[in-house]
Amino acid sequence: MPVISRDMACLLLNIEIRLGIVIIYQVISFRKREPMANQFKIMSAVDLSRYSEATVLYSQMLAKELNAEMVMVSVINQPELDIVQRAMAGYGSFSFPDYLSEQRQERESRMQELFESGSPGTIRCQYLVQQGVPYQEILKAIEKEKPNMLVLSTKGRSNIADVVMGSTARKIFRRSPIPMVIIPAGYDVLP
Repeated sequence: MPVISRDMACLLLNIEIRLGIVIIYQVISFRKREPMANQFKIMSAVDLSRYSEATVLYSQMLAKELNAEMVMVSVINQPELDIVQRAMAGYGSFSFPDYLSEQRQERESRMQELFESGSPGTIRCQYLVQQGVPYQEILKAIEKEKPNMLVLSTKGRSNIADVVMGSTARKIFRRSPIPMVIIPAGYDVLP
């Protein structure tokens, strides 16, 4: 049974046409959810790179149009943490748990700043900081939070050029159980 009503689909189509960009929607499966007992929820996946601002602004625009709440998720990359832990293992003054706690606090603070810099003020937002492999943690967050839509950028922190979109976005795209809005890498400013 479709989760998105006909009116909702028309609204999304109108938003797409008004902004004049290509939005890629992927619907692998629609799950039956409680009828409108839950508010529409938009998840915005950010890595706090320079591409995150457009992702958050677009998510906020959708949230405002759909009267939705937002969930921002950022993942501390486990392979990077492993490198730091190995490199600093010989230093007695280094505390990995303290380092991890600082990283979590810094990410949450930066997500709040990013959200507040573009927020129209009426949108509620929850902040999640996960630790692990980014695409896996984002999929876990989708399963836990049950958003209706995911917004993310095609490019993130990595400078490695990918054919069409970033490796994390591509992996999520193939596995996502919800519709996705993909923000192109060069899309820095909203109208």
